[in-house]
Amino acid sequence: MTYPLILLPGMMCDARLFRPQIDALSGRVALMTAPVGGHDTMRALAAEVLANAPPRFAIAGLSMGGILAMEVVRQAPDRVAGLALMDTNPLAELDEIKARRAPQIAAAEAGELDRIMRDQMIPNYLPEGASNTAITDLCMDMAMGLGAGVFVNQSKALRDRIDQRDTLRAFRGPALVLCGRGDRLCPPERHDLMHDLIPTSTLAVIEGAGHLPTLERPEETTAALSRWLEDV
Repeated sequence: MTYPLILLPGMMCDARLFRPQIDALSGRVALMTAPVGGHDTMRALAAEVLANAPPRFAIAGLSMGGILAMEVVRQAPDRVAGLALMDTNPLAELDEIKARRAPQIAAAEAGELDRIMRDQMIPNYLPEGASNTAITDLCMDMAMGLGAGVFVNQSKALRDRIDQRDTLRAFRGPALVLCGRGDRLCPPERHDLMHDLIPTSTLAVIEGAGHLPTLERPEETTAALSRWLEDV
């Protein structure tokens, strides 16, 4: 692996989402993490990533970070040496999910971000019936540290994103498609679709994990990323 690796965190997460991977990989590869929230469109967020990225790089994103990674590829396919998409979705947002955005945005702007995260967002991160206080507490801490402004920007960017299936069909570099078996937000079927769309991809499904396998099953997730990086 000779290219730097850019890590893009999911909605209302920061670099701590990848702490186990950063600890494991930092001696092998140059690592960068990019904040995801300074703009309210995927196009502008991707342009910012590219403006601060090396000339050529590998990129790995989880959830919203994966959606943003696809937009980075769409804008600059020749600069992306490898692509890892984790617990994410290549499709435009469904109407029923779009309908939830306005009330959530209004609540966040009214000072209720903690309630939105605690009651509506974080409960969906782990598999059905699972609990992990350390992870849920970390997710709340990351979200509150980022604040309502980032939540609003990210909500709008997700709401208005485009379908990226053609972007994936055209990608020819080494690719990893990874998800937790119990992901309720971006289920394995979405990852089967992405794996089918990217001719060069490898599919990894992490048992015992939901939407955040980087934290839930860090060793298995890091191993899959390491195998991918060997090909980049």
